[in-house]
Amino acid sequence: MKICSLIRIFIVALVLCASIPAHAQTVIRDTEIEEYMGEWFKPIFAAAGMSPDQVKIIIVQDDRINAFVAGGANIFLNTGLLQKTDSPGEVQAVMAHELGHIAGGHLVRGKAIMEQASYESMLAMILGVGAAIATGKGEAATVIGAGGAGMAQRGFLKYSRTFESSADQAALRYFDAAQINPTGFGTFMHKLQGQEMLPSSQQSEYVQSHPLTRDRIETIEARVEQSAYKDKAIPEEWKKQHKMMLAKLNGYINPQQVAWTYDDKDNSIEALTARAVAAYRTNDVAKALSLSDKLLAAEPNNPYFLELKGQMLVDFGRLPQAIPLYQKAINQKPDAGLIRIALAHAQIETAGSDSKKLQDALQNLRVALKTEPRNSRIHRLMATAYGRTGDETRAKLHLAEEALLQNKYDYAEAQAEAALKGLKTGSPDWIRANDILSYVQSNKDREDS
Repeated sequence: MKICSLIRIFIVALVLCASIPAHAQTVIRDTEIEEYMGEWFKPIFAAAGMSPDQVKIIIVQDDRINAFVAGGANIFLNTGLLQKTDSPGEVQAVMAHELGHIAGGHLVRGKAIMEQASYESMLAMILGVGAAIATGKGEAATVIGAGGAGMAQRGFLKYSRTFESSADQAALRYFDAAQINPTGFGTFMHKLQGQEMLPSSQQSEYVQSHPLTRDRIETIEARVEQSAYKDKAIPEEWKKQHKMMLAKLNGYINPQQVAWTYDDKDNSIEALTARAVAAYRTNDVAKALSLSDKLLAAEPNNPYFLELKGQMLVDFGRLPQAIPLYQKAINQKPDAGLIRIALAHAQIETAGSDSKKLQDALQNLRVALKTEPRNSRIHRLMATAYGRTGDETRAKLHLAEEALLQNKYDYAEAQAEAALKGLKTGSPDWIRANDILSYVQSNKDREDS
């Protein structure tokens, strides 16, 4: 959940990173959900001849049904769309279709500008640039609200029917090459088919930006019916993962509705997870911790349950108790950058004058940076840790890094220039400070031209 200013990690995998003014979208980061999607999408990437590292999947907290490509190889999926799906196959279908847009080069606007931005800032630029295009007013980028943002986004990200057909065919080829059941493509499109006859004001965002036609849907369904894999079973593990994804999203986004969604007699892991997240979101401390203990009793080494309770403890003001849980989670998932960020935050906040704990936090953040290069929170925490150790020079350097990711170019320039005064000429940090200044200058040159 992101956009203009960074906020804080929210829960386990559900991380609130930033927000733009007036009810606009935010970006959700969730270690577990992202890992599940990576597993579902891996064979499709391989079929498309692409590496998962080449494409970023970004989840947007927005109840409107939509998905889009922007800023190069970035696929944005609204939570409203994910919550509409009934199977991992339907999520795969949407992603494969959007990947078809990327492979076809259908939308590459803004790539150069966005490639240095954090995901929250990238989404802000998409909405802002869209608003500017739709209204003809550059200042629209800073004043978009929910309605205006939606209209701008549709105008900026709308595909032609030719592009839609091309992306459909690419997606179906990926399914065949990956030997995956493509029926999710047909079932998801069928869900949207009824909107074709509605007034445009009542159609979903997805239909608005991805024009549907009866011929297009019939073509998809015919190709699905011809697939040699249409009767291939979807892995049971994927089905469980999809249920867990919905449980976490439901608990986080619609906590008041969890009791209606999951029957009182439902004691499945996903039902317990949804209740735990909902209790956390509604600040029911005792219930949230009790339910998280039940989850850990069932799966004591589950890194996501450890992370969940750790985040609860942090937000309930019990940071020292969260640290061992995060550390145990890291033992299970050493490459989980978001968990390392959460651990480093707890370490910094409890360190006081303990230099070793601050150094441990910095090491966790350095490791996290390898998998989270666009996460501006890392640099804010590194600046804090360096500041507390008395290293003001590196604190300024990381403030510059944070500002660069948030597109705050003047502040990035000022902090990088200040850092240069204390850095050894030719050192890696000195080179990085100069790189920041060069990027800021090149951005100013683009704006002037």
